[in-house]
Amino acid sequence: MREVLRSLLRPTSTTGGLVEAAPAASVREVFRRFWPDARPFWRWLWLSLVLIIVTPAVDTAAILLFKVLVDKVLTPRDFSAFPPVAAAFVGITLLVGVLGFIGSYLGAWIGENFLHRMRTRVFAHLHTLSVSFFDRRRLGDILSRLTGDVAAIEGVVLSGVIGLIANVLRIVVFAGVLFFLDWRLALTSLIAVPVFWAAARVFSRRIKIASREVRRRAGSITVVAEESLGNATLIQAYGREAAEVERFAEQSMGSVNAELAATRIGALFSPLVDLVQVLGVMTILAVGIWELTAGHITLGGLLAFLVFLSQLYQPVQGLGSLSTSLFAAAAAAERIIELLDEQPTVAAPEHPIPLGRPRGQLRVEQISFAYPDTGTDVLRQVSFTTLPGQTTAIVGASGAGKTTLMKLLLRFYDPTSGRITLDGTDLRQVDPEELRANIAIVLQETLLLDGTIADNIRAGRPDATHDQLVTAAKAADAHDFISALPEGYDTRVGQRGRLLSGGQRQRIAIARAMVRDAPILLLDEPTTSLDADATQRILTPLRRLITGRTTIIISHNLLTVTDADQIIYIEQGRVTETGTHDQLLANNNQYAHLYHLHHPAEASNGSAPNPRLAGTGAAS
Repeated sequence: MREVLRSLLRPTSTTGGLVEAAPAASVREVFRRFWPDARPFWRWLWLSLVLIIVTPAVDTAAILLFKVLVDKVLTPRDFSAFPPVAAAFVGITLLVGVLGFIGSYLGAWIGENFLHRMRTRVFAHLHTLSVSFFDRRRLGDILSRLTGDVAAIEGVVLSGVIGLIANVLRIVVFAGVLFFLDWRLALTSLIAVPVFWAAARVFSRRIKIASREVRRRAGSITVVAEESLGNATLIQAYGREAAEVERFAEQSMGSVNAELAATRIGALFSPLVDLVQVLGVMTILAVGIWELTAGHITLGGLLAFLVFLSQLYQPVQGLGSLSTSLFAAAAAAERIIELLDEQPTVAAPEHPIPLGRPRGQLRVEQISFAYPDTGTDVLRQVSFTTLPGQTTAIVGASGAGKTTLMKLLLRFYDPTSGRITLDGTDLRQVDPEELRANIAIVLQETLLLDGTIADNIRAGRPDATHDQLVTAAKAADAHDFISALPEGYDTRVGQRGRLLSGGQRQRIAIARAMVRDAPILLLDEPTTSLDADATQRILTPLRRLITGRTTIIISHNLLTVTDADQIIYIEQGRVTETGTHDQLLANNNQYAHLYHLHHPAEASNGSAPNPRLAGTGAAS
């Protein structure tokens, strides 16, 4: 029998999920971390406490009125006393209804506003974290924590506290009335209380373990759903629907098993408590009948005692259930604590040096960089200087470290060694927010928000007027196609801009950079995803955007870099060539080889590629 109970109480396996379990935290730790967030609601909590105190008193009055009904009306059959008793019952019922409505609505108002505050706090904290955090964490799991797990905190900090106080007050009030009615029966009734507590302690620990697995599995489901639905085009193109459904079903079944384990433990707790309660009531009833026979208590007193006893056992049982609920909620709150404990790897210095509007001299000095937990340098001793208004192109094969260099310039990461300066100031001494406010970007993957075209252009400068949006769109050669749309600048672009063509998305991105009017411009493969015609249409607005700005271009399409003031060729994280387009062609080394691979007609009319480089292959 013992082994059967152990197997039923055993939580499900924690293997097979896509999400790691968060570090364990006690209910006390959860309460300590989040109780200060309830401070704005304390005065309303005091009002809730007043209602909590009044409610047991009203319930007590109703039960004592029941004793009067039995002893003064039913037993002596004196129906003249019935009208005032009935009127008192109606009044108490109305009062209970009013108090219940106020208490329920007030509790919901406090809880929902607290949740709003917590969700916003966690979301704001996520936006303070460095890009490296999102590079190594699954977005689906983060969304699951933000939308689901955060609600558990309210169950510990507010509902848990209110429930604890309410149950304790009810126990104190009803226990006091029991001793007032008959102290012998009251002492007998308290025998069951330690049994309730012992059962709650045994079950609560197992509930927490099972609930932790439930939350982890919920995160895994969201991970699969976000990855799969976010890449629906790729999955359908490669016929991966069945495989994705199987992957989702595997995590869903893991969630089913986890939920069943938690339910199994909770379902065992309830009948055990009911058994203890029935045994206690039967024992007290036997003693009560003996006392009734001895004349120590009236029939109405015994009936009222039994009613009070049921009212006493409810909060005692509620405390036991509350302990299991608190442990279950703590398992979800652990995942929020883990998020809040994350700190940005790139943070603003304590006393940042103000930039103002920089001239735009960028100097990269002997920088090396390795991504966290890899130990392998992606960049090695890279150095170059870009003067104000000068255009520098960074070229090289895929995986050479070009995009990593872009992340360092935006200070998404800091160099492992060496430094990058802007107008002589080390970027580590600058507030990242102020740095990025002076940089405009156009990326290989055009990032658009699911809003209107105007919203997406204005993302570069939130205070821009409509006339400024139109001016930027005209400079980006986007105004004509925008005006041709049914709703013009108010046209929605869809999720990630999928309702627009690639060229249209890129021209909106250029307009966004135009309206920002930043002194520094970073272009990361701005034409890679476009066909030849779209690329030709983009080049003119790109040249307008570059004019007068310090510009860094990363590109495989060498058509966009031939006019650069200097070209930096990177191979395996190192700078191997520096010069203008004509100089590098004359050197006939890696850059020339890459250029001739993209322009074979020129190679057949000019010098042949360096035989030493013939086997290196083209960049993708």
